[in-house]
Amino acid sequence: MTQIVNGVAGIDVAKDKVDGCIRKLGLRQTFPSSSHGHRQLMALLRKHKVTKAVMEASGGYEREWAKALREAGIEVRIVDPKRVRSFALSAGRLAKNDTIDAEMIAWFAETFDEAPSQTYDAAREELAGLVKARKNLMDLKTRLQNQNEHVVPGLAQKAHSQVLKMLAAQIAKLEAAISAKVKATPEFAERAKIIESVPGLAGTTSALLIAGAPELGKVSDRIAAALIGVAPYDDDSGKRRGERHIKGGRRWVRNGLFLPCLGAATQHNPVLSAYYERLIAKGKEPKVALIACMRKLIIILNTMIARGERWNPKPLRTAVS
Repeated sequence: MTQIVNGVAGIDVAKDKVDGCIRKLGLRQTFPSSSHGHRQLMALLRKHKVTKAVMEASGGYEREWAKALREAGIEVRIVDPKRVRSFALSAGRLAKNDTIDAEMIAWFAETFDEAPSQTYDAAREELAGLVKARKNLMDLKTRLQNQNEHVVPGLAQKAHSQVLKMLAAQIAKLEAAISAKVKATPEFAERAKIIESVPGLAGTTSALLIAGAPELGKVSDRIAAALIGVAPYDDDSGKRRGERHIKGGRRWVRNGLFLPCLGAATQHNPVLSAYYERLIAKGKEPKVALIACMRKLIIILNTMIARGERWNPKPLRTAVS
């Protein structure tokens, strides 16, 4: 008897376990988050000739499972949970607060076989981990500095100062590791040279974009802006014309790009500064103008990377007008 080739499995990842589903067989099984659980899942997928596993991004819990699956020769796609939930709601299968299960993930994957997902790259994933760790420490440092302004002088202030020194040292170590990783990877190093040629963008910003937006240079400008979450969406209904808003995208990349873009738009980059000032003169709110500058910057970078070209302000002055 010929064995059924089922193609895809949905994997619902939790902290201590995963639920796997081969929807075409109506087969569901739970596996513990351990090396034994990994082996059990691989055995099940091999038995039923599953070649692809799809899971949601789950705050990092999915990484070990994804690694084990890839080492077993199974293609892994990690998809945006919001897309799966929207699909489930449109299919009438969920109430507002219901949880997504493995069957729904499998159904989504079967329906949208080519749904966008980042291609796995071990070097990029390592760089992303370093970049996110630095951002987390920077956020903690900023919060502590803000709190320190209101701490009564004495033991508490001394404790804050010591922690701030420790954070500064650890941030410096991470920045050194990020720089070394970029330089040691030829593709990253070339991309960093292009990004850092833009006035106002430095090494930490280039590492952020290399790690968080590897699609730059390979997709359309519209998709590039949407990936970062700076593409405007209409809010119209009938004759009503609502305000346009940004939504979705990779928030951690957008948030990390905010301050560098602010500096570029208001101080360091004459092309973006001129564009920002024109928007302000037209009555745009500063934050709206800044988001527009961020979108323009992403589009410029998308073009530069696609062409392998460094910053040249002359043709860009026309492009941003």
